[in-house]
Amino acid sequence: MVAISASDEEIRTPELLTIERIVNHYPAFAEYDQGRIRDVSQRVFELFLDEDGLDTLFQIVRDNLPARLFETAYALACDVAASDGKLGEAELQLLEEIRYELTIDRLAAAAIERSARARHATL
Repeated sequence: MVAISASDEEIRTPELLTIERIVNHYPAFAEYDQGRIRDVSQRVFELFLDEDGLDTLFQIVRDNLPARLFETAYALACDVAASDGKLGEAELQLLEEIRYELTIDRLAAAAIERSARARHATL
């Protein structure tokens, strides 16, 4: 979630609020130590500065996240990306990378993306 927010080099308030809401309320984070958010965010920022940082980030995710939660991770990234109403090229490219690296099925990805758009639509 932090990576998708930082992908366009501008972390917006709606994205931060979405991350906070997700961590505070979603079952996937029921046992998560919220005190780690700052450290995780800093690590993501550091990885973005490294030439191979994105590869390292995906390896960390695959090593630490059960495969059964890969679609959940993609859905949460889509929610953060959609939360500010703007999907820039950098965010779209990172979402594509996430789909590939986490082997998210195209049909599942399309459904996840559409549901994120629907949840974050405004009048």
